Amino acid sequence: MTACLLAIVSTLTLTAQSVYDFTVKDDAGKDVSLADYKGKVLLIVNTATRCGFTPQYKELEALYEKYHDSGLEILDFPCNQFGQQAPGTIAEIRQFCTLNYGTQFPQFDKIDVNGANAHPLYTYLKSQQGFGGFDTTDARGKSMDGMLRRLDADYDKKADIKWNFTKFLVGRDGRVLKRYEPTDKMSNLETDILFEVNPVLSNIMARRSVRKYQDKAVEHEKLEAIVRAGINAPSGMNRQPWVVRVVEDQKLIADVTAVYKEANAEQVSRDKDFKNMFRNAPDLICVCTPANGGGELDAGLLGENMMLAAQSMGLGTCCLGGPVRFLLQNEKARFFIDRLDIPADYKLNYIIAVGYPDEQPQAKPRDASKVKYIK
Repeated sequence: MTACLLAIVSTLTLTAQSVYDFTVKDDAGKDVSLADYKGKVLLIVNTATRCGFTPQYKELEALYEKYHDSGLEILDFPCNQFGQQAPGTIAEIRQFCTLNYGTQFPQFDKIDVNGANAHPLYTYLKSQQGFGGFDTTDARGKSMDGMLRRLDADYDKKADIKWNFTKFLVGRDGRVLKRYEPTDKMSNLETDILFEVNPVLSNIMARRSVRKYQDKAVEHEKLEAIVRAGINAPSGMNRQPWVVRVVEDQKLIADVTAVYKEANAEQVSRDKDFKNMFRNAPDLICVCTPANGGGELDAGLLGENMMLAAQSMGLGTCCLGGPVRFLLQNEKARFFIDRLDIPADYKLNYIIAVGYPDEQPQAKPRDASKVKYIK
């Protein structure tokens, strides 16, 4: 019987696509599908009422009150596996949290988060975000690391939950974004929550350069909206030193691609997915700036507006410079430039490929050490 249940849990964890595939019991013993929280930003926490980290309930409640109206839900799962620090019934735990910390966020029935009886939700969470280590430059992190390493020298090589008040941040689409250990700074967690609940910030963080597109043209109305967002970008003295050309003509793209293929036959032959010279995008936004220089900064702001607008509509983009160099240097491609009807005192600066994405690139690391705050 136990083996059968373990097999069911394992299958569910392997086939789950998001946290929405799981059902949990609330503090009244009623089944609750996490699909009820679709579209919300979730913070899932295993808690205890007699732990050194128990005062984090106050900080969690503060986060809940601050961001709940913006879409944050905190899901509290008491767990008695760490030092037996969550004794009592779920009713007693609820009373303790309400009286001492005024918690209002949803609290669920007690569960195990590790071992043979671990709830399938937690098995899934750990599979998505393993243990990243404690910050041993922090006194509490160093203390936790020392305590756990004395019990198991290889504790850090396992994805298991290490202690009470481990937290998982889940995006509005059900993906597990990040894991926080109980010693991690709540201020860092709050910043990450802000980026998820604020639609502008979450759109910025979600945008990636897309280089694979579906065989589907972007609707004209969406292209118009993208360009409108672009030309509403700020510019010095409101000079608006740009000219924008949107290419929807598939034959024009195909014809200039034929020239590109002739000039780059070997390169094209190595790319089995090659469709056109603009990263296979079905539509293009060509941005031009004054030929005698100037306007580059303003044009950059224009382009970023357009790429973020496209992202908000479920479209992918990629800012291209290579095709521009080819178009300007290859005389056979001159017809493409001529078709754009660029004013004589302007030049083609960059091209934005736009279309429905056929890939979901992961974010590449950003170097935060390049930023300094002068106070």
